[in-house]
Amino acid sequence: MAEVTLTLEEYEALREMAMGSTRAILDTPSEEPKKPRKASAYSKRYGKAFKKVSPDYKKKDGEWKKNGFRSAVQAAHKLAKSNRKL
Repeated sequence: MAEVTLTLEEYEALREMAMGSTRAILDTPSEEPKKPRKASAYSKRYGKAFKKVSPDYKKKDGEWKKNGFRSAVQAAHKLAKSNRKL
C-alpha cells in the first residue's frame, strides 16, 4: 500500500470536511429556533402571589425562616387559587 503524508493544515481541513457533512445530515430538522412556552395565567398569578407573600416568611437579613419557603409556597398557592386581586 502507498504511504501518504499530510501536513497538519491538510489533516484539519480533511477532518472538518468529514465532520461538516455529518453535522449537516444530523441538524437538518431544526431550521427555526423553538419559541419558549407561554406562561399560564395561573403561573403568573402564583408568581405575583409568591412575591407578595415571601417577605412575611423571611428574617430581617433576607434568609428564610424555619420552614419559611415551604410556608410561603403554600400561602402563595392558596392566594393564587382564590381569584382575588394581587
